Amino acid sequence: MKSNYPPMIFAIGLVIAGLFSAGCQLLPGQSHSERAAEQLHSLFADYDAAELELDPLAATFRGDNSFNDRLAIDISEEYARSHYELQKKSLAALLAINPAVLSEQDHTSYALFRYKMNMSLREYDEGFVQEEQMLPFSQFFSFPGMIAQLGSGESAQPFDTVKDYDNWRQRADRFPVWVDQAIANMRRGIEVGVVQPRIIVDKMLPQLAPFVAGDVDKSLFYQPIVNMPETFAEADRKRLTVEYRQMITTTLQPTYKKLYEFVRDEYRPNSRESIGYSALPNGDAWYRFLIADYTTTDMTAEQIHQLGKREVKRLFAEMEKVKQQVGFEGDMQAFFHYVRTDPQFYYQTREELLNSYRDLKAVLEPRLEDLFEHIPKAGYEVKPVESFQEKSAAAASYMSPSADGSRPGVFYVNTYDLPSRPNFEREALSLHEAEPGHHFQISIAMEQGELPAFRRWGHYTAYTEGWALYAESLGDELGLYTDPYQYFGSLYLSIWRANRLVVDTGIHHYGWTRQQAIDWMMTYAPVSKTDAVAEVERYIVLPGQALSYMIGAMTIERLRDEAQEALGDKFDIRAFHSQILNDGALPLPMLEHKVRRWVERQR
Repeated sequence: MKSNYPPMIFAIGLVIAGLFSAGCQLLPGQSHSERAAEQLHSLFADYDAAELELDPLAATFRGDNSFNDRLAIDISEEYARSHYELQKKSLAALLAINPAVLSEQDHTSYALFRYKMNMSLREYDEGFVQEEQMLPFSQFFSFPGMIAQLGSGESAQPFDTVKDYDNWRQRADRFPVWVDQAIANMRRGIEVGVVQPRIIVDKMLPQLAPFVAGDVDKSLFYQPIVNMPETFAEADRKRLTVEYRQMITTTLQPTYKKLYEFVRDEYRPNSRESIGYSALPNGDAWYRFLIADYTTTDMTAEQIHQLGKREVKRLFAEMEKVKQQVGFEGDMQAFFHYVRTDPQFYYQTREELLNSYRDLKAVLEPRLEDLFEHIPKAGYEVKPVESFQEKSAAAASYMSPSADGSRPGVFYVNTYDLPSRPNFEREALSLHEAEPGHHFQISIAMEQGELPAFRRWGHYTAYTEGWALYAESLGDELGLYTDPYQYFGSLYLSIWRANRLVVDTGIHHYGWTRQQAIDWMMTYAPVSKTDAVAEVERYIVLPGQALSYMIGAMTIERLRDEAQEALGDKFDIRAFHSQILNDGALPLPMLEHKVRRWVERQR
């Protein structure tokens, strides 16, 4: 699909009016390098302000409450044009600055911003944004589900003051506009053949169903009223209670009902039987772009597929060694069956599962200073995945803290279907999602106040997920994995990520069926049928993302090996980890360049 975005388009609204209009004239006594740095920092600040005004939810998740009453219709043509113009103007302003006179840190920011703008503009220019708009949500990434999470009071939307309550009501009033746009986009997708697979649509419907109707008092959206601060004046309490009941019955429930009925009656009959992006118009090119975007490399689907098979073979052999260590008699499939079914490997209650992760947090935290110079100021909590999305959600996930530390990070653990939640994955999963994985990486980046905002909150999946998978490998150095089954759990999660290299490319490049993908997952890991299905269906709707974990982790592990070999006794693991973490998320080639320069300076 060709882009509808011309090289230069007219300004839309006031979001970016006057952006980057400063001239290049030197002030008295100012050097060219000082002027360039000033221009660069001004550009970044202006860009960030414009981005947050375009995307108010991003501000909310940061802990910036400036736009908590707004909801952008980010799947609309108007939004896309505004965003496209912002990117074009930003890149033009950047290229007017001479990078040769910048400091090393500013030069890194320059190069990173240029990379970010070029990738974003490529996505527009090659038509992928327009196609993505036709797939506005899925069972794995659900904007309607996120609205419910925000409105429950258990997410980033604050409910501390009367103004907070009014903000959410105004934001919720925009949700019907988003749904109308989503329906229009999905109808356009039906016309051109860009639709979700039917097996995915069948998972979307149950997620919408709880919000279509029901007792207002039991609605997630009513929980802020149930938990209303006692300090509110009685008049405010009465007004908000009436308004929230009205919001639920006249705005939210009818809107969810409209979306549910459209998906059930019109969209599902026109959904597709195929599952891979190769079956979509422009799908092959789209998948190639997603590989480049998520991995930040130029690797091909074929190369990644073969890399995955090699890693699966290596990790499978390591799992064989654990089987022998514990004295299990039988082949690997028998061992997989044993760890999948023996009650000793599973939790009896949801609370037991949650407490096991909370207990591990207390054990692990005192040991982290052995490997890290910088411990994040923000803490994190362990919470269960919400009931409305637990059936399709991953085993665990993480939500970052607010920038000011007023809201801690959240390590979400899926407590649904306990026979699919093995206790031997506890240590590795906690290292990945919480400390020193996502919680460390995201929190430390946010604390780097000297970095521009686009770097402090930057996200390159190969880096972020690569770091989290690398963090799993630190278990032995942190005094974990002393139980062979916990070490087996780390191998289990690693081979799971290696399987992703095979399965993701299998589905979207080689045309694998859903059953082929599930069979592969269950053959090479002791994964439950529940998890195998959820994971495969995740890869179906989020092509390329799953490739980033192993590719990123292998890059960090290789950089560590190179640094240890080059520095010998001078190698400091704490300093190495600081080099990985203290500049925010980076594309892998930039991370390699940064670490190798550090190694040269240490010689």
